[in-house]
Amino acid sequence: MTYIAEYSKSIETPELFWAEKAADLAWYRQPEMILSKDSNGIDRWFADGELNTSYLALDYHVENGRGEQTALIFDSPVTGHKQQYTYAELRDEVAKFAGVLKEKGVGKGDRVVVYMPMVAEAVITMLAIARLGAIHSVVFGGFAPKELAVRIEDAAPKVIVSCSCGIEISKIIQYKPLLDEAIERSRHKPDACVILQRPQAEATMIEGRDTDWHQAMELAEPADCVPVKATDPLYILYTSGTTGKPKGVVRDNGGHAVALKYSMKAIYNMEPGEVFWAASDVGWVVGHSYIVYGPLLAGCTTVVYEGKPIKTPDAGAFWRVCAEYKVKALFAAPTAFRAIKKEDPDSACLAAYDLSALETVFMAGERLDPPTYEWTTNTLGKPVVDHWWQTETGWAICGNLTGVEHLPPKAGSSTVPVPGFNVQILDAEGMSYPEVSRAVSQ
Repeated sequence: MTYIAEYSKSIETPELFWAEKAADLAWYRQPEMILSKDSNGIDRWFADGELNTSYLALDYHVENGRGEQTALIFDSPVTGHKQQYTYAELRDEVAKFAGVLKEKGVGKGDRVVVYMPMVAEAVITMLAIARLGAIHSVVFGGFAPKELAVRIEDAAPKVIVSCSCGIEISKIIQYKPLLDEAIERSRHKPDACVILQRPQAEATMIEGRDTDWHQAMELAEPADCVPVKATDPLYILYTSGTTGKPKGVVRDNGGHAVALKYSMKAIYNMEPGEVFWAASDVGWVVGHSYIVYGPLLAGCTTVVYEGKPIKTPDAGAFWRVCAEYKVKALFAAPTAFRAIKKEDPDSACLAAYDLSALETVFMAGERLDPPTYEWTTNTLGKPVVDHWWQTETGWAICGNLTGVEHLPPKAGSSTVPVPGFNVQILDAEGMSYPEVSRAVSQ
């Protein structure tokens, strides 16, 4: 199918288009109401459908023969630790930690704040919360107590899951004192905290409130998936507070799962069993969509990387990960490639690595300036795709759909609207430029 045929169908017959995409998921109750309005007149997708996003990301694949396939690769150059989980192993860890949370009183609709670095346990925590039908609110690890307190107070979590420390290149950031201060500042107090103790720094525990992750996991009984409505929330993710109080974006389970599963093939051209690496953080929307949920919904292998594009140990860090794990698609912010270019402008570090498995580099999160686009394209000899989206959308608004039709790239452009987004450019009077409409329809 051509891009224009795919896009036109999504705009002209959206219910038919998204009904077909929804059929790719294993719902507990297949939705019949594809698009409807709630009591406030707001459009809602798949309102009568029931599912569990964690089931779709893990149990479904185990039940359909992918149990021994690698689901998650954890690579931490700052600690020297590497670990891989098959789909069956990851499902079992998630089910056990869901049992830990259930024992703490977490159930359907409850909120859990997650304040962790880029460790495999952060992904396990998010999927465990979703397994219970609860709602996670991930806060970027290392955020200051004042900012963390605002988010705790707003989300009102029953439980907070955190870590003794994070690591920034060679610097140990102790998280527990920051968490304790944030809870002290917040008017809302959690019932309990679960703390992952790391050997790099041991946290002081508060008796009666804090539980050790590893000890709790030894005693945990696995918890089953809890069905939720498609319109029930999966997560709350707070946008930047630079223009005032941070705003919590609430994401539904159903539309989120349908869109991300679709995007993995349509935008990123990924097939089950292939390796996808989003070099981001679970504290940001890219980490939610394309470290945790998107790759696992699609039956791919995802990479969790605790490191930087440079200094861990050098400017070849990204190339090492891509070569070692045969990454097919790499997704990162332009800032990462600018840092690599500055540190190693002649790409001397690249020579040591075989990037034959890498097919495409995707960039988003900020403007991809033409010099960075051209340097990356020329250095790697791979297509570079600029795509545009934000926390509020959860996936791309504009981009080059490499799994549908790879259109000619243009430096400085995020190409064309993604199916489902009716993008128009308006003049000063609010009228759509006709040449834009023509370009999209041709």
